[in-house]
Amino acid sequence: MTKYYAKENLSEIADGDQDFLQILAQTFLEEIPPDLRSMEEAIENENKELAYQFAHKMKPNIEMFGIDALKDITSIEAWSKTSKNKISVLPHLENVVVVLNHAFAELKEDFQL
Repeated sequence: MTKYYAKENLSEIADGDQDFLQILAQTFLEEIPPDLRSMEEAIENENKELAYQFAHKMKPNIEMFGIDALKDITSIEAWSKTSKNKISVLPHLENVVVVLNHAFAELKEDFQL
């Protein structure tokens, strides 16, 4: 089964502290889903500044959790600095949504959240 996040990354950061791992996962699940929805809404409304802010805010967490969505997040950030319409960024958004939703489900299961 493919893992959508890297538990090894988290264990290394937490130095094996299971309580800290639990807190990291819980915080991620509290903060990232609303940010993802806000970024989706910003892109839908072609609010590039807001889309950039949410993409940029999520980026370090996505990296810390080893989630394979960094290229797409970076593409969303780059799109926000162009004059292109939202059609050009929608595939990247879709990838981020799919991958993060899988990661959310795995984290909930692995940490019983």
